[in-house]
Parts: sequence; structure tokens; C-alpha cells
Amino acid sequence: MARYRLTIEYDGGPFTGWQSQAGGRSVQDVLERAVAVINGEPATIHGAGRTDAGVHALAQVAHVDLAKDWDVFKLRNALNGNMRGHPVSVLEAEAVSADFHARFSATRRYYLYRILNRRAPPALDRGKVWWLPADLDSSMMHEAAQHLVGKHDFTTFRAAQCQAQSPVKTLDRLDVARYGELIEIRADARSFLHNQVRSMVGTLRMVGEGKWRPADVRRALAAKDRAACGPVAPPEGLYLLRVGYSDAEK
Repeated sequence: MARYRLTIEYDGGPFTGWQSQAGGRSVQDVLERAVAVINGEPATIHGAGRTDAGVHALAQVAHVDLAKDWDVFKLRNALNGNMRGHPVSVLEAEAVSADFHARFSATRRYYLYRILNRRAPPALDRGKVWWLPADLDSSMMHEAAQHLVGKHDFTTFRAAQCQAQSPVKTLDRLDVARYGELIEIRADARSFLHNQVRSMVGTLRMVGEGKWRPADVRRALAAKDRAACGPVAPPEGLYLLRVGYSDAEK
């Protein structure tokens, strides 16, 4: 038995999310079908993060145990060959020790949220950004975001179905920057609550539109009440950028 770490890119639009579930097709399902073909038997793929339906990934990390040793380049190509027709790609495969776990060995997750802020709707980026035609003040959004950085009880920004044992998380970074018509929001933390990033983005939108002041975000956080959160941003603008590990954040 050999363990392999996989770096995976996918378009979350056609999927019910990362995790396999009844009544839908997940990214995990597509990968596990490809693994079963080359492995000769089923094997479970373990991901670093359970992205929701519609959320994309540029470098999701997963691990899998296979029945035999593989050349990592042949493994990558074999998996991709068995996923043709699906918007999922294994970018890299690497042999790792048996104590590596894609989820529990991770020390940091990096997310990006993209907002297209212009009057004309997206054509090429449809399904890959949140289109908001009303002018947004990205500077005020960034100022507001800084109230959320640090260790806090994020109950306000936590989905009702979140299964985390505690709402307390440490948010290391929440930056908002404009690049022409595109606004990028970057969030870094060891881990996130269910819907936390999308909830924070939806709240920052209220500030960008002038409906809230930055201090209102601080008050929403302090309320520890889901009802104090702004509308949750849609999934299509969210990307899992990469996952950091203790080996120099690889």
C-alpha cells in the first residue's frame, strides 16, 4: 500500500461540492471513479477542504492509498485520462509517508473571492465571479475587513449546518483590493467555518455599497448572531487557492 498526495484543480459549477453525497455528483466521486479504474479496486480520496457546490479550486490537496507503487507522472496522467469530460485535473502527484493526511496535516487554507464590479455582465467569466453592477468602494470594504482579522467567535458568519465544534477561529488575513473592474478578497486561516468566507464577503458588500459603515461589521461580529450577518455571497466567486503544510507551507 502506497500513499500519494494529489494537487487538484476543478471548476465547481457542475458539482454538488467536493464531498461525495447522495443524490448528486461530487468532485470526490469523479476522482474515486478514476482511482478505481487504475487501482483495480475502490479507494477513498481524502481532501484538505470540503468546498461547497459551485466553489472552485486552483490547488485543492487530497491523498489516496493505492494498492501498488506508481511513478508519479504516470499516476497523474492515468488519473487525468480517466476523468476526460469532467472539469477536474490532477496537476501533481507525489508519494508521501503514511502519516500524511490532506486534511489533518494542513496548517493553512488560502481562499480568493472574485467580484466583477461593472455595468456589463460577464461573458467569459460567467460562473467564475460574482457580478455586482452597482459601484463598490473597495477601500471601505478593506477597512471593514480588518475588524474581522484575528481570533474571534465567528458565530455571526457561520452557517446553521456548520459541524465545527467551536465557532472560534483565527483569521490571519482578509484583504480587499481592486484591479480595474475586478475586486479580489483574499482570506487566510488555519481553518474556516462552513460558509464563513462567503458570509464575510456578503457582509463586506454591504459596506462597499454604502449601506453599512466599517464599524457595523465590528458590531455584527460582536453580536455572535447569524441574523446580524449580511446576505451570503454566491459560491461561484469563491476559489480554494491552495493549502499550506508545515513543510515550508508547501
